[in-house]
Amino acid sequence: MAPSGSRSIKKGCQRVLYWIPVLFIALIVAWSYYAYVFQLCIESIEGIAEKVIYLLVYHVIFIMFVWAYWQTIFTRPMNPLKEFHLSYSDKELLEREDRGESQQEILRRIAKDLPICTRTNSGAIRFCDRCQLLKPDRCHHCSVCDKCILKMDHHCPWVNNCVGFANYKFFMLFLAYSLLYCLFITATDLQYFIKFWLAGGRAHFRLREYRNGLPDTQAKFHILFLFFSASTFSVSLASLLTYHCWLVCKNRSTLEAVRSPVFRHGTDKNGFSLGLSKNFCQVFGDEVKYWPIPIFSGLGDGCSFPACLVNLDVEQAASPTGSTPVNKIAADGRQFPSKPLRESQSRLLTSTPSWTESDIATDKDRKGASNQAMTIEHEA
Repeated sequence: MAPSGSRSIKKGCQRVLYWIPVLFIALIVAWSYYAYVFQLCIESIEGIAEKVIYLLVYHVIFIMFVWAYWQTIFTRPMNPLKEFHLSYSDKELLEREDRGESQQEILRRIAKDLPICTRTNSGAIRFCDRCQLLKPDRCHHCSVCDKCILKMDHHCPWVNNCVGFANYKFFMLFLAYSLLYCLFITATDLQYFIKFWLAGGRAHFRLREYRNGLPDTQAKFHILFLFFSASTFSVSLASLLTYHCWLVCKNRSTLEAVRSPVFRHGTDKNGFSLGLSKNFCQVFGDEVKYWPIPIFSGLGDGCSFPACLVNLDVEQAASPTGSTPVNKIAADGRQFPSKPLRESQSRLLTSTPSWTESDIATDKDRKGASNQAMTIEHEA
């Protein structure tokens, strides 16, 4: 076993390495700011009106882009509530059992009081050995963060953070504003890029002064490279944003798109889909004014999610279906919707019928009584 000192040094080095992609993005953004604001707008554009408009629009997009990126990086992923962690007695009981079936009986007893609908591929209760907890629906253990993340989508090296329930909206806005940032630079830089290219072609690709073009070779280099960089990033960002928009519309995470969630009745890739509008509101919330702003406005608590009617586990206690608004309280300095575990309920369920085991039994009794009455009437 390696000494604790060497392990801490190794972890420290890993933390430094994990920040390299973020530092790379920060340097690219800082350079693009210098190239666009100083080399293009201030040095190259002659019209005052054009210069002012470009700078105003650019800074609005730039601020929203940096804000969303910052929120994606520094919003800590949410972990399962304490109700999902095993108690000390349950841990001891689980450790004493050697057989897998006996352990599953213990886990099933604990899960009976929790809003858990999903299972493993073998139908067992989803349990995390490292965190010693029963995994809530859509929760997964991140090997990089070494903890269970609520509604985990993926671990993104470009933000050095897990993308999940707490910051998925920020990640979507980061992709959207970064694409808008690149497209705006590409569109406004195009005419000056063409002037440089034509000037370079007439001079046999030698960088020289161009009377009606750009002022010097330094500005020409920045404008040329800025156009190529922005247009290249636009393609990759557009494809990534399109994919995640599709995931939001289907109410799936990246992990669920790769491996569909398993319910008691079997695998169902659309198990959490509630329709296009409700799927969107689950991530962005139901107040339109908050959609474009990088502040948390999603619905739910991250531990339980409304599912399709066919996926509801009748053995689990049902959540209330009242239309009480979801309260928002401060947690670690962030605003997240939260309620007591057994009352955790999304506003998305307001128009979704709730089926409990007693409701199903009552319905069966009514059907039986109706059939019996019809039989007596027929015999009479």
